[in-house]
Amino acid sequence: MDAMITVNIGLFIIFCLVLTLPFKVRKVEENLEVFLFTCGILALTVAGFAEIEGETFGWTVAIIEEALRAPLMITTLFGIPVGIVQIVLLVGLVIHFWHRPIQQGIQWLVSRFSLTALVFAIIVVPGLVSSIISAILAAIILVELVCALPINRGGKVTVTVISCFSIGLGAALTPLGEPLSTIAVAKLAGPPYYAGFGYLAGLLGLYVVPGIIALGIVGVVLFRRSGLPQTSLACHLQADSLREVVIRAAKVYLFIMALVFLGEGFKPLIVQYIIRIPSEGLYWVNMVSAVLDNATLAAAEIGPLLTEQQIKSALMGLLIAGGMLIPGNIPNIISAGKIGITSREWARIGVPIGAAMLLVYFILLFVPAYIGGISG
Repeated sequence: MDAMITVNIGLFIIFCLVLTLPFKVRKVEENLEVFLFTCGILALTVAGFAEIEGETFGWTVAIIEEALRAPLMITTLFGIPVGIVQIVLLVGLVIHFWHRPIQQGIQWLVSRFSLTALVFAIIVVPGLVSSIISAILAAIILVELVCALPINRGGKVTVTVISCFSIGLGAALTPLGEPLSTIAVAKLAGPPYYAGFGYLAGLLGLYVVPGIIALGIVGVVLFRRSGLPQTSLACHLQADSLREVVIRAAKVYLFIMALVFLGEGFKPLIVQYIIRIPSEGLYWVNMVSAVLDNATLAAAEIGPLLTEQQIKSALMGLLIAGGMLIPGNIPNIISAGKIGITSREWARIGVPIGAAMLLVYFILLFVPAYIGGISG
């Protein structure tokens, strides 16, 4: 028991470091991938001293293999298994060699549609299609469009953060969208739910689609406050050097490895505490997915013994909180790296929006059931 207390204290300290140091220490902010990777190694090492009901944790060959493989095989695009690193590298090369015709296409869009309409579309459309083309590709398309738009940096940061909320929500509607949805469908494939391709769309669509549209409206309002262009701004699609393209892909690889290590390292806390919480509390506790891999949390929490209300509340909590901070989901990581958004800048927009969404969805998810229970 003393060993478990020590392990829990150690993991809690590491969690607090992950949550706070990127906002407090500039060197950490500038080297976020290395910092998270280091914290992941520490968490896995500390977890190795834990044993819960005969289950052991910490370093294994399987975890190392998963960390090495995950960045290269993290999603399915049009039925083909692909990885975030390959997509980031490929799109970077496409932009490098064909940035002029792509920039001309973006200029054509800007010349024919208002910036307000384009901002709404940039937030809503990637969210709606991300469950088919994958969150990774949706995020890469999003960030290149935002980079090229003739708006100031404040507007770009605002649009990007809100768009990543939209992509994170929409990608959960099919197993093609992101690892969380793939894991959830796999865990619920047997009785009593027999989850198939359209299961999550049927379960969450009524909450997700209106939420994406609402994010588009909120994004337009906030954009008009922060991002209206000055006369000197023009469309410009930056063509990074080949070295920069390769370095960005390598950083993404390290980032995904870090998330795998962190998710596995914090498993003792998840097994002991998080999965035992009632659905109302679990909804709020899942705010930890703002800094932890939501796919790992989904794998631990979701199962056939849960009611649909519990599944719905757990998934919505994970999806919303995932947009609040940069490590929360893959679109955040891609976008922040490309545009150079700091942790503080992201949190300034993401935390208030995420908190408001969590409150609204809590009311939508739990108040009708509570009222129905009283009337019954």
